[in-house]
Amino acid sequence: MNKPVLTDDLAAPSRRLLLKVGLAAGGGLLVGLAPAFAAAAAADTAILNAYVRIAPDGGVTIAAKNPEIGQGIKTMLPMVIAEELDVDWGAVRIEQAPVDFKAYGAQFAGGSMATPLNYDLMRRVGAAARSLLIAAAALRWNVPTAECDTTPGAVRHTASGRSLLYGALATSAAALPAPDLAKLPLKNPKDFRIIGQSHHGIDSPKVVTGQPLFGIDVVRPGMLYAVFEKCPVFNGTVVSANLDEVKAQKGVRQAFIVKGGSEPAGLRDGVAILADSWWRAQKARKVLKVVWNEGEGAGQSTAGYAARAVELSKQPGTKSLRKDGDTDAALAGAAKVVEAAYAYPFIAHAPMEPQNCTADVRGGKAEIWAPTQTPQSGLALTAKTLGMAEADITVHMTRCGGGFGRRLNNDYMVEAAKISQMAGVPVKLLWSRADDLQHDFYRPAGWHFLKGGLDAQGKVIAWRDHFVSFGDGDKFASSAGMSGTEFPARLVDNCLIEASLMPTQIPTGALRAPGSNALSFALQSFIDELAHAAGQDPVAFRLALLGEPRLVGKAADGLFDTGRARGVIELVAEKSGWDKATLAKGEGMGVGFYYSHRGYFAEVVKATVAADGSVTVNKVWVAGDVGSQIINPTGAETQAQGAVLDGLAQALGQEIVIAGGKAQVENFDGFALLRMPQSCPVEVHFRLTDNAPSGLGEPALPPVAPALCNAIFAATGVRLRRLPVDTELLKRA
Repeated sequence: MNKPVLTDDLAAPSRRLLLKVGLAAGGGLLVGLAPAFAAAAAADTAILNAYVRIAPDGGVTIAAKNPEIGQGIKTMLPMVIAEELDVDWGAVRIEQAPVDFKAYGAQFAGGSMATPLNYDLMRRVGAAARSLLIAAAALRWNVPTAECDTTPGAVRHTASGRSLLYGALATSAAALPAPDLAKLPLKNPKDFRIIGQSHHGIDSPKVVTGQPLFGIDVVRPGMLYAVFEKCPVFNGTVVSANLDEVKAQKGVRQAFIVKGGSEPAGLRDGVAILADSWWRAQKARKVLKVVWNEGEGAGQSTAGYAARAVELSKQPGTKSLRKDGDTDAALAGAAKVVEAAYAYPFIAHAPMEPQNCTADVRGGKAEIWAPTQTPQSGLALTAKTLGMAEADITVHMTRCGGGFGRRLNNDYMVEAAKISQMAGVPVKLLWSRADDLQHDFYRPAGWHFLKGGLDAQGKVIAWRDHFVSFGDGDKFASSAGMSGTEFPARLVDNCLIEASLMPTQIPTGALRAPGSNALSFALQSFIDELAHAAGQDPVAFRLALLGEPRLVGKAADGLFDTGRARGVIELVAEKSGWDKATLAKGEGMGVGFYYSHRGYFAEVVKATVAADGSVTVNKVWVAGDVGSQIINPTGAETQAQGAVLDGLAQALGQEIVIAGGKAQVENFDGFALLRMPQSCPVEVHFRLTDNAPSGLGEPALPPVAPALCNAIFAATGVRLRRLPVDTELLKRA
């Protein structure tokens, strides 16, 4: 996922975050405690640092710093702390940390970055608390700290046989100077007892029993329920509205026009309706009549974009992304040239919990409860919108009912805050499903006009991609870009990647594995076309393209490890029985590979295409390499499975059509999520390598769409070059 703009900590995460915490530790990590976390502690509970507190009975409470959006981070990061603290997992209680960037650094969910940014840091946080407990015991026994070690929940002095429970040491430990994080010894991974063991999500019992956790569950005293009507044409503005008629509806307390600005993710024009229940507010909305100034966006459409893309494809690209060798000459001399055009649509995030926020803005102060992936960005945007100081605004992170990148933007937060400020009462803003689907920051549509050249032995000697996307001048729209290093770039001597951009009024943004989720379909499907034209097995063709294990590229662009790529392709071929599969009529197997968000993933899909063109996915095999350590195997497996099923849903039936500048969808009957009968077994395998652990929320998604379409080709001989899957093309005559 694209990096959210949060703080300078992200510019060089490992060094800056470690330095920040190290300085706090040297001068007093103890005073870096977030106030809300401290307030929750009992009076006799010792606080060791911003993350750890220990009660006299030995109970350990660990703060989870980042938003929980279903990726398991609220369980995983405390596991890492608990491992180095050396406690029994059963003795641990986990609390969501408050929004406090001075105490915790950047707090966000996105880009599969939680593990790479925090794995080493959280280990050191746990080790710091453990070292304080050891130091406290050594002082009490008057022995060197080097003679002490720990067993789960206790410090022991082996020479004398003495031991003390953490609860008995915590108060004295909290009074000691904090250690230097950079100098702390860490456990040998072979001694891990918590990391590498499966643990269910800490909130799972509450989720499945319907206990309040999510933003949609928040209730405040004196709260009114709000709906907010915006122009269905993106960037349209309010001219007038029948407010008096709306105010006369049962239960309606207030109705007013909200004037916004032009910032895409900020406050936009609309009409707010406040009532004593959300149902009454939504019912009154049906009476609302707004005169809109739709603006220039009303002339834009999916059909218009597609036609313009074809026009641009016949002209030279206006933006160069990569140029190696002489692609035109290589194509002219190729034994075979394959040419194809691929396209994919706008799609919505569609989290099960629609956008919502509760805000109380009164007396120059603001308190906000929001399911946000980026609370720090939301705080800054809210302060700017309300004309308030950030210090006067408190943001509470609630659990998110899905996000997938949608909640990187905080438009719903500033809407709730502004409505509360104007109304002078606490407000709970809840979007309808139609609001959520029609006012998204969509995964951008895109078009690829591809040519590939093969020599007489079937080797790829030329690659050309004219990518048509959205942007202003030579700047890509949000998440609409493509780098010049996308596979198979850097592996083909003659490679030309160029782009042409067209303007759009449609808001775009990061969706799970942004960029990669769409690029993979076009690029990996075309590689399959080249393999077929070369008369080679698709797995063997990819391995030949990768060549020998090595690092390719430049460090500044991110090195690509062909050995790790080969490893996951070979593993998934082995686990799926690629060379041994016996397929019935209408069955096919397809393979896809992609590298994104530091993860190397290959997947094989087995699918059946019936005579009526319907597609059944029988099974998916996944092989992934995310480094040397799988922290929570259960969580890792479910993340990979969820990513695959998410990718299948996108490929099989998701599309946002724009006509007259409006999204032509209102509910899930027009935007198909994956249904239970469409689901399938997803078998996940991880290949451990000597690389730093990386994230899992996103990199398992990109390979599945091309693997599915390649399986459909294997079953039918029909090559699908546009998503979602068109079953009409697959019907047998």
